[in-house]
Amino acid sequence: MTDLPRAMLIDMDDTILSAYGRPEIAWNQIAAEFADEYGPFSPHQVASAVLTSARKFWGAAGPEWRLKLDEARRIVVRDGFAALAADGHALPADLAGRLANRFTTYREEAMYVFPGAHDAIDALKAHGVKLALVTNGAAETQRAKVERFELTHRFDHIQIEGEHGFGKPEERAYLHAMQALGVTAQETWMIGDNLEWEVEAPQRLGIYAIWIDVHGDGLPAESAIKPDRIIRSLTELMPADH
Repeated sequence: MTDLPRAMLIDMDDTILSAYGRPEIAWNQIAAEFADEYGPFSPHQVASAVLTSARKFWGAAGPEWRLKLDEARRIVVRDGFAALAADGHALPADLAGRLANRFTTYREEAMYVFPGAHDAIDALKAHGVKLALVTNGAAETQRAKVERFELTHRFDHIQIEGEHGFGKPEERAYLHAMQALGVTAQETWMIGDNLEWEVEAPQRLGIYAIWIDVHGDGLPAESAIKPDRIIRSLTELMPADH
């Protein structure tokens, strides 16, 4: 498929914005800020415990937790601390809360628009492609990002899970966005970083699914999901004559 489609559904976090990728870097940075409060533990040990806790939590968490990220982070850090306490040294509960809160502010401070993303979206719109931003997450948090990073005027339809009451990978998330744009699945591409939400689920509906691999990690070795196309940046979707 070399011609542009009539419409594109585009994810926001870690597709347009650097938002939640590389959690191991974020947690190690944050853990280092509180290094003198861990007693016998090193910042790396604390970060590792929290990351293990996070993988366990999100591996079992229901979709409702996408709307309660702050609370989820507090649980993740608390459980990470509990695992460390099993080694005989309990860390204070208030430290867990401060670490979780710092993760939230750190993410907000570190967030930015990927180079060329605005230009790519503007070029696609200028070429008549209908554009929908389809993002999971809480209404207030996600709407604040849309405003902060000047995305409102760039899209014909903005669909935030917390505002609509449903999100990816529910079929109606894609169907509703396509209905809002007045297009069919065969006329639509979906672009995003989550293999389940932006590739597997859309493909079941007949949507051409593009996986964005911003860090160049490649598909996980065990992945049975096969994107129709893989890109590193939204700029790869820009029309050739632009």
